[in-house]
Amino acid sequence: MISVFKTTALAVVLVGMGGGLAQAETRVTYKSAKTGSSYYQMGVELSEAMKAGTEGGIVMTVEESQGSVQNVMEVRARGGDYVFTTPPALVNLAQGGKAMFEDKGDPSFDKIRALFPIPSLTMHFVMSQASETTGIADLSGKIILLGKGSFGATEGEKYLSLFGLDGKVQIADAELSNAVAALKNGQIDGFVTAGSWPAPNVIEAAASTPVNVLSMTPDQVAQTKRTAITIPAGTYAGQDEDIQTTSLPVVAYTTTAMDDDTAYTLTKTFWESRDRLADSAKWWAGVNEGLMENITTEIHPGALRYYQEAGISVPDANK
Repeated sequence: MISVFKTTALAVVLVGMGGGLAQAETRVTYKSAKTGSSYYQMGVELSEAMKAGTEGGIVMTVEESQGSVQNVMEVRARGGDYVFTTPPALVNLAQGGKAMFEDKGDPSFDKIRALFPIPSLTMHFVMSQASETTGIADLSGKIILLGKGSFGATEGEKYLSLFGLDGKVQIADAELSNAVAALKNGQIDGFVTAGSWPAPNVIEAAASTPVNVLSMTPDQVAQTKRTAITIPAGTYAGQDEDIQTTSLPVVAYTTTAMDDDTAYTLTKTFWESRDRLADSAKWWAGVNEGLMENITTEIHPGALRYYQEAGISVPDANK
């Protein structure tokens, strides 16, 4: 009787443990961008990849954001389940209390740690072939749509000034959402947009009318003080050569409040899922180990453990 009782009791304990393990899951909030944006869609795709890659061990909830500055600011009130995206430059500004973070410093900013890069915001100058525009210098005299209020619009305006095109380019008064139709109808010669490549609006434009996506010279890239990036040949219809342009790197971050095992699993699952992500959404194909050099802040110890195991080089400054 005693033996049977012990055996039964042990079985109950094991079943209870097994049930607990089966139900165990880590919940993470992923905050990126506005609903409907490409970066919000990336968050959804990443959430699905995390669930599949960990067999439900990590459940990632995608939360709408009003932008990268908000993502950083919310570190002050968030815990160890918070993952967010932002350009590395903003983390540097927050930790230094500069620009938009002046007089808004907080000790929690010093606890921000990188996990992995995601697709970069990439500048595209998209011109109709009928406009006979093959380089930035050819923009003089053309009608260009920049849009309003977006990173691409602000950056595009800055580039026109940098390259001596102030007053030489006619800026169309229209929203970027109208760019493809306006280009096809000949109302504009081209448009400027920033997005992870391949950018959906550039794909649509290239499919509806012959276009040239302009390359920048090394000197022009240097003048922008942005990160150089190459869009491979064949990314867009009719694009036979690589496109040399600029980008704003974007990285997924958390803080030291996240435990090492969770950070490790998130990072490992991301890299092991990257090829499958790229099969379903091409913008993930632009993420590779080369983007690690764009991380300018410390990497989370858990993520660092994965990089060491995978043999991915990490500069000493990021450890």
